[in-house]
Amino acid sequence: MFRNQYDTDVTTWGPAGRLFQVEYAMEAVKQGSAAIGLRSKTHVVLACVNKANNELSSHQKKIFKVDDHIGVAIAGLTADGRVLSRYMRSECISHAFTYESPLPVGRLVVQLADKAQVCTQRSWKRPYGVGLLVAGLDESGAHLYYNCPSGNYFEYQAFAIGSRSQAAKTYLERRFENFMDSKCEDLVKDALIAIRETLQGERLTSTICTVAVVGVGESFHILDQNTVQQLIDEFEIVGEEEPPAAEAGDTGDQETAAGEATPAEEGAAPMDI
Repeated sequence: MFRNQYDTDVTTWGPAGRLFQVEYAMEAVKQGSAAIGLRSKTHVVLACVNKANNELSSHQKKIFKVDDHIGVAIAGLTADGRVLSRYMRSECISHAFTYESPLPVGRLVVQLADKAQVCTQRSWKRPYGVGLLVAGLDESGAHLYYNCPSGNYFEYQAFAIGSRSQAAKTYLERRFENFMDSKCEDLVKDALIAIRETLQGERLTSTICTVAVVGVGESFHILDQNTVQQLIDEFEIVGEEEPPAAEAGDTGDQETAAGEATPAEEGAAPMDI
């Protein structure tokens, strides 16, 4: 995308009816490191890539606990993600104090979307440059939502955002019919395989990914590295036993990802946020 006379103000419409600063915010989400979510009837799993900028630095946190029954994974500007996660925590605490019950996931997502939408109609604000996958469990079951910088929100069975997410989406689209009846461990394995698809041949280890789970009988928590590494070792053995299927899937995913590559992806590493 390039600068033009219609992108100096978030409230300035282009001739084609576009708000360019909103599109820039959505592009920031595409350039962020990948985040993946998938759900069954009883559990929701979030996974993300959290590479460090260099060997001397730590990685930035991409998964945040909001409440015992809600958590989020982000792709885009990490600073914006932290601000929105604190807002969500405040709303959950306020609701629990007033009504003495957990805040329904759908209601929190609507409040978050409204907060993001306000930034698209105020000349002194800019859109939040972050996409959020909101995982939660309430009386109506397990939920997975995606909140867009434009203020839109959607509920998904499984979804991926961030850099090279199309490869993960291709894998999830092949498998999503099995997710509703899957056990928690199977969901985690599928999430890790989807994360591996976004790495373009790089070896997946527990040091470059984070996995979190929320479900019936267990509050939102992040899995420790040893558990994640054991699961990675298990499904990599399965992958060695079935090379033809894996190679065919990888080829299709790489072609799809290459078809949607942007100049920013070709020349620079994904935005680490």
